[in-house]
Amino acid sequence: MKRRNFVTAVTTASGVALMSAPSIVHAQPVIRWRMPSSFPKSLDTLWGAAEMISKRVAALTDGKFEISTHSAGELVPALGILDAVQNGTVECGHTAGFYYLGKEPALAFDTGVPFGLTPRQQHAWMNYGGGMDLLREVYSKFNIIQLPAGNTGAQMGGWYRKKINTLNDLKGLRIRSPGLVGQVFAKLGAVPQQIPGGDIYTSLEKGTIDAVEWVGPYDDEKLGLNKVAKFYYGPGVLELNASLSLLINKPAWEALPAFYKAALQSACSDASIDMLAKYDALNITALKRIIGGGVQLVTWPTEVMRGMQKAANEVLEENATKSQSFAKVFNSFKSFQKDQILWSSINDGAAERFLQQRKT
Repeated sequence: MKRRNFVTAVTTASGVALMSAPSIVHAQPVIRWRMPSSFPKSLDTLWGAAEMISKRVAALTDGKFEISTHSAGELVPALGILDAVQNGTVECGHTAGFYYLGKEPALAFDTGVPFGLTPRQQHAWMNYGGGMDLLREVYSKFNIIQLPAGNTGAQMGGWYRKKINTLNDLKGLRIRSPGLVGQVFAKLGAVPQQIPGGDIYTSLEKGTIDAVEWVGPYDDEKLGLNKVAKFYYGPGVLELNASLSLLINKPAWEALPAFYKAALQSACSDASIDMLAKYDALNITALKRIIGGGVQLVTWPTEVMRGMQKAANEVLEENATKSQSFAKVFNSFKSFQKDQILWSSINDGAAERFLQQRKT
């Protein structure tokens, strides 16, 4: 049964009402967009979000709004999404804002910052704490509209060839770590490297880098990182959340019928929920396999985490001093996080700590 025959209205998880009565669907034009991704097809979580958005949009518009998906490097370089969307080379692209700090440091907050917000808190800040408006203002400099479109949840601390016992052990290490995380490592004496996901395994295997911060057990196993490094660190204090985005060329967005805009917003919202659920479900089973294969799961020493936090605070303050737009977003972010930490300490965070301590 076709969607047009039985749906007259549906309100999505994002609160957008999609009217799909036959008269509305038939009246819409046929539109074809292209969506390159920063991620390879082998990562069904990250790449899968682009595919889900494309399929959902097609279903909601009865195939009249079609978005073709293209993996990293197929149309544009993995880290060239922002440029391609800004210039109108493509209409949209799926990526992470913190890949483009060299163009605008404030874009870090679109993805997440070290010792920052959890996925729920990020979602709350974006939608009810003013974050979305602030980031839309930043993206407007690039002729871009941004829609949150995925979240990995908290990421692991990364893969290391040697054990990290003190902060001194980080000095001189070549670590694949993008965004502000890379700046934190640099402050601690490491040498950050920004390498696309598809090139990470080879770089670690050949010894071009000494350590890798990627995502978490499910994706890390897919890349085979457990085969070339044996120390797997956590917790992921440097990335408590990593939100992905669909970047949309502003003229292309403005030319869309309202019905298609609503469909695209709904699809991105669904992709965000689906990605986080998928990671939560699959990471633990992957971690069990990884440990069973001989990898050592290691907790960061307290001294190291405190050093990372101190460095992270310095990095954030330094960026705020250098960039007015960074400072504006950071002030909002910092104020919201303070209240969220308080709320977590009173309610769900306190409950989760209790559950973790229970006897089995």
